[in-house]
Amino acid sequence: MSIPEELLFNFFIAVEVKSIFWYNNKLINSQTIELDINNPGLLYGATIFSTLRVYKSLDNPLTQWQAHLKRIQSSLNYFNWQQPNWDSIRSGAELMKQHFPVLRITVFPDGTEWITGRMLASDLQQKQKHGITASIVQDYYRSLPSHKTGNYLAPILAKANAAQNHNSQEAIFIDKEGNWLETTTGNLWGWKDNCWWTPPTNASVLPGIAREYIRTSLIEQNQVVREGPWNIKLVKSFETLAYSNCIVELIPIHTVVTDTGTLTYRAQHPSLIKLQVLFQKD
Repeated sequence: MSIPEELLFNFFIAVEVKSIFWYNNKLINSQTIELDINNPGLLYGATIFSTLRVYKSLDNPLTQWQAHLKRIQSSLNYFNWQQPNWDSIRSGAELMKQHFPVLRITVFPDGTEWITGRMLASDLQQKQKHGITASIVQDYYRSLPSHKTGNYLAPILAKANAAQNHNSQEAIFIDKEGNWLETTTGNLWGWKDNCWWTPPTNASVLPGIAREYIRTSLIEQNQVVREGPWNIKLVKSFETLAYSNCIVELIPIHTVVTDTGTLTYRAQHPSLIKLQVLFQKD
C-alpha cells in the first residue's frame, strides 16, 4: 500500500514556521536556501545534526548544549569531515532561540553550519499525560543508526506507515531477531521489578542525549537501570512503557501494535511521574 505524499513530509515539520534560519554565519529571512547542485547534503543527506530544546538559555543544564555539540563533533571526527566554526554556531543559536524553543543544528561535510527552528507540538502535554500508540515496523532500518545523519528517510517512512496502517503516533524499530531497539525519534524505557530497563546503545541504537541524562540521574539517585536486549518475553512483562528524546522529554506508550496482537501498558504510572520530574528543574 502506498503512503500518501502528505504523510511523508509532515511528521517532522512544525505547525508554526517562521521564515528565518542561520546559515554560514548569517541570519537569513527566507523560506528557501541556496545550495550547490553537487552539495552532498542535498544529494545524499550527507549532514550531521542534533536537535535541542532550549530551557531558558543555552547554558541551562536541561538544554544539554555541550552534549549536543559533542555529539556533532564526534560524528564529524568519525566521518573525517571538516569541523565548523563553533563560535558561529553559538552566535546563530543565541539569535535563533529568540524565535524558537527547538533548534536543529546541522553541519555539512565542508563545515558549513545551518540552524533552523520550530515550535513545540501543540499536543505535547496531552501526549505526555495520556500517552500514545506505537507500532512495530519491519524492514525499516535507520542509516548509520549510531549517528544522527541527514538521511532520515527510513524513520519518516516507518512513522508514516504506522500512522496509515495502524493509526499510531510512533513506530518502533526491531532487529533481525525481533528485539525492540528504539522508536523513530527516541529511546525506549520500560518499568518492571521496581526498576527501569532500556535497550543498550550499540551499532543499532542511537545513544540519545535525553536517554543518558535520565540514566545518569537515576544512577545518581541510587536507582538501578538495567540494559539488555528487549525480546518479546521482556516487553510483555513491563508495567509501563515510554520513549524519550530532548524535545518531547518523556512520552508514555500505552499501546503497541504488533504482528501477533496488541500490547497495553499503563500510561499513568507512578514511576513515569518520577522520570518526568527530571525535566522540571530550572
